[in-house]
Amino acid sequence: MSLDIQNLRVSYGLVKALDGVSVKLEPGEMFFLLGPSGCGKSTLLRAVAGFIEDFAGDIRIDGASLKGVPPHKRDFGMVFQNYALFPHLTVFGNVAFGLEARSVSGAETKRRVAEALRLVGLEGYDARRPGELSGGQQQRVALARALVIRPRVLLLDEPLSNLDAKLRWEMRSEIKRIHAQTKITTLYVTHDQKEALSLADRMAILKTGRIDSLGRPRDLYWNSPSHFTAAFLGDLNELKGTLEESKVKTAYGEIVVPPRLPEGVKPGAEVHVFCRPESVALVDAHGGTLPPQHRPLAGHATVRSSAFQGEYTLYEIELPGGERWRVYRHELDGGGFTDEAQVTVGVAEGTWRVL
Repeated sequence: MSLDIQNLRVSYGLVKALDGVSVKLEPGEMFFLLGPSGCGKSTLLRAVAGFIEDFAGDIRIDGASLKGVPPHKRDFGMVFQNYALFPHLTVFGNVAFGLEARSVSGAETKRRVAEALRLVGLEGYDARRPGELSGGQQQRVALARALVIRPRVLLLDEPLSNLDAKLRWEMRSEIKRIHAQTKITTLYVTHDQKEALSLADRMAILKTGRIDSLGRPRDLYWNSPSHFTAAFLGDLNELKGTLEESKVKTAYGEIVVPPRLPEGVKPGAEVHVFCRPESVALVDAHGGTLPPQHRPLAGHATVRSSAFQGEYTLYEIELPGGERWRVYRHELDGGGFTDEAQVTVGVAEGTWRVL
């Protein structure tokens, strides 16, 4: 099923929650809406679900308008942030609720509930109640309840936000597996960049009710069309300079940039260039050797702080001109730099981008 959102506009009084959002989800696509709090992503999801009737524009499913169609007649499955399970019902009762509302026969309900629980890995949990389940298990019940009705579109409203980091990682893998099996067109709302980057086929970044950028995760991360998108998706290490053909002249030397430039940017323009923290290597300023394909910046930087994160150490460094950068450094031997250490900074070739 394709889902087509056309010039959608929603206002709350004088506040424009959505200001002309248009996007089309292809059949079977896992599509993410991503953005900071208040950007309009939950409003868009609620409008698609049918919980907001007062809107301009249109929402179409396989070409048919959903204007005036109540939520229960859209055949959309929805997983809420707080799961919204009925505490007095068993797992079976919660999952079967939508089927009973649709007057599905008892035998068919049993078969489809068993199928849905098997799909989410909760076979044998039929008789338990939500209070007897972990957060991750409750989330799976909510997902099974949404899937059991065989929805035309699956709507997910920050479904992993209440889980701890380890469970979030596990459930990402589960959602990816289930989507691969069911091929249901899915609209997923989150403010978690890692969720979107790891799961989305495509995603839209929303800013104050409008789409700031739209594309595939890798493209938006490495070739962000705007400063807002680039900064929202991850840390930026920036420098100012002057564009000269395929290079940018900075206080730290000439930086080679890709031929793909932002629209309207021409040689001679003052620009910002950025790289991601994972593109940067640090070595001791007195005798260290940078990895291959890393070009050094002129001058030495100073380590201002560090934070051990387990799989890597996060360093904040200060360049000679006062710019503050963040660098992720893998340190398998347990070693590292102390505060105030002098370091040479190298950036991997091909990883600079112009803003």
